[in-house]
Amino acid sequence: MEKAPSGIKKVTLAGLIVTLGIVYGDIGTSPLYVMNAIMKDGIIVNEMLIYGALSCIFWTLTLQTTFKYVIITLQADNHGEGGIFALFALVRRKTNLIAIITMLGGSALLADGVITPAITVTSAVEGLTILYNNIPVVPIVLAIFLLLFFFQQFGSGLIGRVFGPVMFLWFLLLAVLGISQLTHGIGVMAAMNPYYAFKFLSTYPHAIILLGAVFLATTGAEALYSDLGHCGIKNIRITWVFVKISLLLNYFGQGAWLLDHMADAKNVNVFYSIMPPWFLIPGILIATSAAVIASQALISGSYTLISEAISLNVWPRIKVLYPTSVKGQVYIPFVNWLLWIACSFVVIYFAKSSNMEAAYGLSITITMIMTTLLLSVYLTKRKVNVFIRSILLVLFLTIETTFLYANLHKFVDGGWLTILLATLFFIVMYGWYFGRKIKNKFITFTSLKKETEVIYELSMDYNVPKIATNLVYITKANTLDQIESKIMYSIFNKHPKRANTYWFLHIDSLDTPDTFEYTVHHIVPGVVIKVEFHLGFKVERRINVYFKQVLEDLEKTHEISMVSHYKSLKRHSIPADFLFVNLDRVLINDYRLPPLKRFTMMVHNFIRRMGINDVKAFGLDTSNVIEEKIPIVIAREEKKRIKRLMK
Repeated sequence: MEKAPSGIKKVTLAGLIVTLGIVYGDIGTSPLYVMNAIMKDGIIVNEMLIYGALSCIFWTLTLQTTFKYVIITLQADNHGEGGIFALFALVRRKTNLIAIITMLGGSALLADGVITPAITVTSAVEGLTILYNNIPVVPIVLAIFLLLFFFQQFGSGLIGRVFGPVMFLWFLLLAVLGISQLTHGIGVMAAMNPYYAFKFLSTYPHAIILLGAVFLATTGAEALYSDLGHCGIKNIRITWVFVKISLLLNYFGQGAWLLDHMADAKNVNVFYSIMPPWFLIPGILIATSAAVIASQALISGSYTLISEAISLNVWPRIKVLYPTSVKGQVYIPFVNWLLWIACSFVVIYFAKSSNMEAAYGLSITITMIMTTLLLSVYLTKRKVNVFIRSILLVLFLTIETTFLYANLHKFVDGGWLTILLATLFFIVMYGWYFGRKIKNKFITFTSLKKETEVIYELSMDYNVPKIATNLVYITKANTLDQIESKIMYSIFNKHPKRANTYWFLHIDSLDTPDTFEYTVHHIVPGVVIKVEFHLGFKVERRINVYFKQVLEDLEKTHEISMVSHYKSLKRHSIPADFLFVNLDRVLINDYRLPPLKRFTMMVHNFIRRMGINDVKAFGLDTSNVIEEKIPIVIAREEKKRIKRLMK
């Protein structure tokens, strides 16, 4: 889910080609393994299977990808942005249930980011075994992964420019290969009739289980919505017509070949079998390139997903880098190396793409179900007719729960891996999000206006040593006239802190993606100033940089002076000094909490050690920061009072 160059949201030929490279890597490489997954050992290969499977693929791509995502879900944009976290941001009334639904979907999507690169690259490289039986597929795939993940730290701007043309060539190849088989087997197109899907599901042995393999044809549908903000709705809808036609031509072409080679169906790679022998080497190279692009899209998408989750306080703060000047392109070292280890493990453990199919599809089914539930809540908010909402909810949930049931049969054979990964990701999200909510319940606020007189008198009290000219706190108070009691405790009680000017910075995290504004409130001119940063959920939290820009603006308008207040320094125009105070709120006496909240806080306290603190997260200058631990005490009634013994 690479961030596209500016202007891509406009419909141009260049924009359409770039969209092909950004959006369709996952779903576009599915012909490499879908038909192979269907033609498993023990399956009776006959016309009913071939026609029925093709009919299911056609209607899955039509109902699930085209109707649900391209036509309906793409309209649920948050100021042009898409994806499950953008949909979460659109739902204003964020209940605990809605938050959990979002976390389940996001966790499953992250788990899918592990298995997709493994199966796509392995499937492509396995084509070489047709020419060289003993070629070491696993080492080749591991080498590709090593290079792919190593170069992530430098950004993918250069390679990103060739994504579109390569994917255009790939889809053109899919279409041509399919047509080459359909020229002498056009009758297979009759499988578009839903009758064949119905007959297949109702009469073919274990047909419902085979739907797990059919589902692999639409696993990349979620990426269409996630990349909405990168490409724009028009570019996605127009290119989807070309992509869907190319995919269907290839699937039906494979079906035509299978009708003529039913005896060999279980022993060959169906995709590479429809290639002319002389074209195998170029075909494998193009397929491998498409697989690498699909992997790159999932890797970049994982960065974006985590970055958005951090901004929405659903994931602990970790180091986020911006390797290029391309807007929105991020690199997260922790996620990168975690994915590299996980993808490499999957390749080593399963060895063959046919073994990975069991692990593939289960997690993304969960994401689709969660998206459907959130979409239903969003449509309710938009006051869409209840009858229409109900029909859509029943239709999509019926399809997706059926696929979930089919994919659950894969659990023992490999599906456990993605469920395990999704569970671990969910625990992190749950512990962080709800742990913060528990802590915030015990944060008390006081009226800032009531404290201003004391702050002013402290700033003028020369009996108290001055700690800094400008003292800066980051506050969680959402209203102008409030401030945390613990900040006042830090200023007055912890160690009286005298300064000329007290700055209170508040970060207003908005549901919009790209809002980048600030407001200034001179509560006591020159003494107490509050700055509100209004930041969208996709905007980097570089508070140190933004605060410097605010100071520059205020100096230009003569609202403040940035020259030192000390006479000896002022004479030489030395800049004023600043000191940040970072308060680490520590919850004590958490043994008084109920068991679930106690567990949540245990997880929260564990994962906050893995993340970075506010100082690093906000990009503060560590040489100008002091950190203080402030207790958050749970009030409790003491029934006993200790007695004094008199001598």
